[in-house]
Amino acid sequence: MSDSRKIWEFSSLPKLVTRLRDDLNNVNYVLLFAYNGTGKTRLSMEFKNAGKRNGFSDTLYFNAYTEDLFFWDNDLENDTERYLRLNTASRFFSGFKELALEEKIFSYLERYANFDFKIDYEQWLISFSRGEEENIKISRGEENIFIWCIFLAICTLVIEGHESYAWVKYIYIDDQISSLDDNNAIAVATDLINTLKKPENTIKCIISSHHGLFFNVLWNEFRRSRTKYNTYFFYRTAQGEKYSLQKTDEAPFFHHVAMLSELQHAVESNHIYTHHFNALRSIMEKTAVFFGYKDFSSCIHGVDDEVLYTRALNLLSHGQYSIYTPREMMDDTKELFKSIFTAFLNRYQFEIPKFTKEIANTSNSKEQA
Repeated sequence: MSDSRKIWEFSSLPKLVTRLRDDLNNVNYVLLFAYNGTGKTRLSMEFKNAGKRNGFSDTLYFNAYTEDLFFWDNDLENDTERYLRLNTASRFFSGFKELALEEKIFSYLERYANFDFKIDYEQWLISFSRGEEENIKISRGEENIFIWCIFLAICTLVIEGHESYAWVKYIYIDDQISSLDDNNAIAVATDLINTLKKPENTIKCIISSHHGLFFNVLWNEFRRSRTKYNTYFFYRTAQGEKYSLQKTDEAPFFHHVAMLSELQHAVESNHIYTHHFNALRSIMEKTAVFFGYKDFSSCIHGVDDEVLYTRALNLLSHGQYSIYTPREMMDDTKELFKSIFTAFLNRYQFEIPKFTKEIANTSNSKEQA
């Protein structure tokens, strides 16, 4: 089996981390695609913990915990002085006061936002303004992008070799664009690439994301730059007992095929849940875009009443169905799903791997190290 079809299986996250750290001995970047709920954030923390020496890590990371380093003081008594406070116990802020980051932060922020900010280094708080409005509270989305711009500014210091961040050997970025539209997703990916590819950069980086467009932009940029990189689809077995990596070097959107594999397994096992309709519609929409169709309904073929099936799929895929609290479908709805799914596969000949069966021979994988 060629590397592009291999699947490596790991019985725990620490063993997977060993593989990723070994990868970074030979490449500059590792790019992971994974769905929410797979364990991306836990993987980033395991990676950080694996590099701890004398209580300190070798990894600068951005994940859900990074945002927790910032918290609001909303002045509940007077409702006039609102600040974003910093948890200065974290090494994340080790170079803030000495290096005065405002200019670097704003060079990124001005591309995404229309507010200004000031950092009080004595009290370790940040105030915001917009026009003549002072001490405003920015929105959650604006806060997220502001924290991301701070991270990019710190990455610049790391790459430039500032002493305050001399401890950083790796940068690990996990899903920082959970709520951006496509335009901003492209802009964020481009800014990240431009920061990382500075000629003086010797820092190795892992980036994990569930966002297809963001992933694809990075994949194409890595390929064009001729840098050394590995890209994987990262997923967990249905029982949650094992973790796997599937090489995606030749197909940046392999994760759509992976989703089809999940749906096919659901059909074959007859364990079809409400959220599977959302997944099927998502795949059809991307297929329609690829072929230049007007909408996903053009991908429904070979069933007795295509209009009826389109309406059914449209209705059922708009429910707020969670993968964390799955609800199994009734028998008649299962049959409807099977009919649409089968007709779709008959029309579009995807080569679907069996993730639960086609596990590559890992005799020389890092899990056995």
